[in-house]
Amino acid sequence: MRVIMSSEHPIKVSTVLHSWGCKRTTSGSVPRLLPSPSQRIAQRVSGYLDDCTCDVETIDKFNNYRLFPRLQKLLESDYFRYYKVNLKRPCPFWNDISQCGRRDCAVKPCQSDEVPDGIKSASYKYSEEANNLIEECEQAERLGAVDESLSEETQKAVLQWTKHDDSSDNFCEADDIQSPDAEYVDLLLNPERYTGYKGPDTWKIWNVIYEENCFKPQTIKRPLNPLASGQGLCVEKRAFYRLISGLHASINVHLSARYLLQDTWLEKKWGHNITEFQQRFDGVLTEGEGPRRLKNLYFLYLIELRALSKVLPFFERPDFQLFTGNKIQDAENKKLLLEILHEIKSFPLHFDENSFFAGDKKEAHKLKGHAVDESTSERVRWSPHHEDFRLHFRNISRIMDCVGCFKCRLWGKLQTQGLGTALKILFSEKLIANMPESGPSYEFQLTRQEIVSLFNAFGRISTSVKELENFRNLLQNIH
Repeated sequence: MRVIMSSEHPIKVSTVLHSWGCKRTTSGSVPRLLPSPSQRIAQRVSGYLDDCTCDVETIDKFNNYRLFPRLQKLLESDYFRYYKVNLKRPCPFWNDISQCGRRDCAVKPCQSDEVPDGIKSASYKYSEEANNLIEECEQAERLGAVDESLSEETQKAVLQWTKHDDSSDNFCEADDIQSPDAEYVDLLLNPERYTGYKGPDTWKIWNVIYEENCFKPQTIKRPLNPLASGQGLCVEKRAFYRLISGLHASINVHLSARYLLQDTWLEKKWGHNITEFQQRFDGVLTEGEGPRRLKNLYFLYLIELRALSKVLPFFERPDFQLFTGNKIQDAENKKLLLEILHEIKSFPLHFDENSFFAGDKKEAHKLKGHAVDESTSERVRWSPHHEDFRLHFRNISRIMDCVGCFKCRLWGKLQTQGLGTALKILFSEKLIANMPESGPSYEFQLTRQEIVSLFNAFGRISTSVKELENFRNLLQNIH
């Protein structure tokens, strides 16, 4: 494991001494030792999480020793490593995008012969049966009507799939993967890591996300963290902020763990940058913000973990397959997928999604996007004008097209789509429970894009939790 103490972001000498455990005294006496950085992280990022009944230690043990190794193996399979994305979509919010010209910001798309035929021929479908069915649907749509020569059952399925594709139940602005600009990317060959993309452009992206899309009180200009404003938020809006903060923290953990340590004409070396990690998360250097960000990362972990446990019936259906065209490999991967999902199901302290909207019921349903009968607090009809929660998240997914670093844009789009898919699952519990055991599921669907992004996004968060353990050990060894 390679480690660096970076000098790229200079810190005042007094701050460094303070961060190393020396507290200045006014009397000139020997400085009093403070907890080491590893102790500060362990002390502040431990115990129970806010709004949850789960603790950090339980998550660490479950993720690092029971889940992480098998999940990484699954994500290395063909079905999950190839992701189709349009990185050329224009930014819908502003025109002055500064494109990163660094080599490490570039994304290398796949050549046509590098992607398995089964994936190319079914770029967003999830089973062989569904492939045939939707191809009929697409052909019928091009003709402007449903082909009456199809069986009644197929016609019904075609209409239901069209209805699903046109529905607004998704939390993300989906790419047009049929666009000529959409390309397959091998995620293993384009890993998320430090690219050198930083400065005003990155601040602008996160500023817009936090200031305009995280339910921040209108009267508060600073700080970016609305939880620190003292004005409080309802549990629903607080949860939304924590999800975005957790995603931001997870990305920063990845950048610190896969930092460019050496760049010569012979080779590039990537590894753990302890100073970068401390500057982002140390409780002293961030004035208490860093540990809070990491706790939000754990909160995000629990949300996506819960979604995966809820969607197990969808993947258990006999006609579902991780279709790539390699029958033996596809069967093995489905077996591994189900083993992972059953392991997740066994987690003892799952997040209670009912607490996600446990505050004011009318406000909760408004955020979910449903109208409410005030006398019964029951959902009575779909209300597209009250989609606050969904629309805020869709807006964030659109902001990803404004990121100037293409590799950052790739992973930003994938992870926001993955989180959006997790939220879609949590808000579709009854639809999942009512799915037929076999045959097409008309009411609840997941496209291949959603499946790939869901598991890869959770894989990124799982990796972050594992890397936190690595950083704790590294900090402990050098102090």
